[in-house]
Amino acid sequence: MDPSEYANLQAIEGDHWYYAGKRDIARHWLKRISPPCAHHTLLDCGAGTGRFAKEMEAQCRVLVLDDHEESLRILRTRFHPDQILSLAGDRVPLPDESLEYVTALDVLEHVPDDAAVVRGFHRLLKPGGLAIVTVPASMALWSDWDVALHHHRRYDRTRLKSLFPPEEWEIVHANYTNVLVFPAVWVVRKGRAIFAGRQPGRARSEDRIPPRWLNTMLRSVFVGMARSRVPFPFGVSLLLVARRRP
Repeated sequence: MDPSEYANLQAIEGDHWYYAGKRDIARHWLKRISPPCAHHTLLDCGAGTGRFAKEMEAQCRVLVLDDHEESLRILRTRFHPDQILSLAGDRVPLPDESLEYVTALDVLEHVPDDAAVVRGFHRLLKPGGLAIVTVPASMALWSDWDVALHHHRRYDRTRLKSLFPPEEWEIVHANYTNVLVFPAVWVVRKGRAIFAGRQPGRARSEDRIPPRWLNTMLRSVFVGMARSRVPFPFGVSLLLVARRRP
């Protein structure tokens, strides 16, 4: 991401319904499938500002990985040096089968070869270890937001599941999230594209926290529906939970 995007993220991610809700959802599925404990290790890939990883420190040992200097600068203020990893070439500098959990919250869309990243998750996880992944969904929602964040793609459920071949992974859960706001997001992003030339420099709605009542309601609906096993046909995001096979 551009350095300015990290500043935007730091300013709102603590309270914004989407970012706070995404962290709630990841913690929910970790606890539901394989509750963390002190001797377990979680690697947060593409850790960004480190907010999710910091919140997980009370439950297990945490490592953070990123390859953007702006992110690493922020991570150095929040974590001990031995918790912070950067790629060695295209490889995470950890032994095979050394982790109980890998999380990648809105990360795979940033990398050219997402399948290679998932193969790396498989190498790092112990048999039975969990990978929790979130990604943006539906190319119909492609917008200036994706361009600014250097996304390579948005996903559908079939494409995301195809990264986790059944001989290597048990897919515990894969579903769309952020379902109810899909029409509003489509309208806002398409409208922004139409009027971009007439309103240069206008702040994006994604960079603002809504009024408290609306922010609370959106977070509650987002998190509540993401806990459901009802298969939704569309959404703004996708969540996948996969267990590494022996």
